[in-house]
Amino acid sequence: MNPEPLLAVDHLTTVFDAAGGPVPAVNDVSFEIRAGETLGLVGESGSGKSVTALSIMRLVQSPGRVADGRLLFKGRDLLALDDREMQRVRGAQIALIFQEPMTALNPVFRIGAQIAETLLVHGRATRREAMAKAVELLRAVRITNPEARAADYPHQLSGGMRQRVLIAMALACQPSLVIADEPTTALDVTIQAEILDLLREMKSALDLSLLLITHDLAVIAGTADRVAVMYAGRIVETGPVRDIFRNPGHPYTRGLLGSMPGGHPGQRLRAIEGAVPPLGDLPPGCAFNPRCPERFEPCTATLPADYAAGPNHTAKCYLHDDNLKSAARSLKSPVVPDAAR
Repeated sequence: MNPEPLLAVDHLTTVFDAAGGPVPAVNDVSFEIRAGETLGLVGESGSGKSVTALSIMRLVQSPGRVADGRLLFKGRDLLALDDREMQRVRGAQIALIFQEPMTALNPVFRIGAQIAETLLVHGRATRREAMAKAVELLRAVRITNPEARAADYPHQLSGGMRQRVLIAMALACQPSLVIADEPTTALDVTIQAEILDLLREMKSALDLSLLLITHDLAVIAGTADRVAVMYAGRIVETGPVRDIFRNPGHPYTRGLLGSMPGGHPGQRLRAIEGAVPPLGDLPPGCAFNPRCPERFEPCTATLPADYAAGPNHTAKCYLHDDNLKSAARSLKSPVVPDAAR
């Protein structure tokens, strides 16, 4: 029997209240993360990835709110905890590495003091012990001369060093789960590789589980065990990384993979036509249908369910409905997406 997941996100819906009514940014999302596993959450900007992370941490700000679902962490529903209980979880058991370190770090406090505060808030050390531990953590994330860097302010560090500081803060209390929201954004390729290597090393050394949020499939390929593909607030495909890269089950995933660099020299990249629709104005049926070259009649009317696309591999796509496959194959030529007309 498989062990219970460390985190089970169960039909999570997060909305933003607007004049015309609530607008779902995360819509009926479900996934699991098991102990020691890395799940990659991938999708274009605006797909709901960061709101999912903030919902798990219960950090969604008004007018946003979690409207439905459960967040089961070690068997407890995080949404049922009071604020004090959630504060004990946040940072100590589940840590979040924010997307932009310059705004996540307090500009008027020294680096060492900010790391030490994490330990002090959760009662993991005395003040003297916390400062010594902060230096150890800076050394662990490969910051040279950590004693001196602990006395620096955030603006005195490079972008890559600031990202390492956020990783040190996230690991300070040795949480069970780390959520990394676009941890390599705005970093050059060399520093990106170093940060990803560091995350893999820390995950292995501390036996962490990792939710890695990114728009970069190359990052997922080299880091994650499983991947969940998100589009317009919904998970449209989930499965083992190798299976999804070899045999993607959703046209959106195929489009993402087809747009990756790495083809023959001089070959043009294949872009997905159109753009992600506004969350308050989604088309009926599958939200991807206006951009999809493989759509057929049910796609524009009714939201597809999760269909099996392989072992432990599901996709929200009618192409995997046995009763509709013959209809899909009968198409004489691919449908031209609305966005391309």
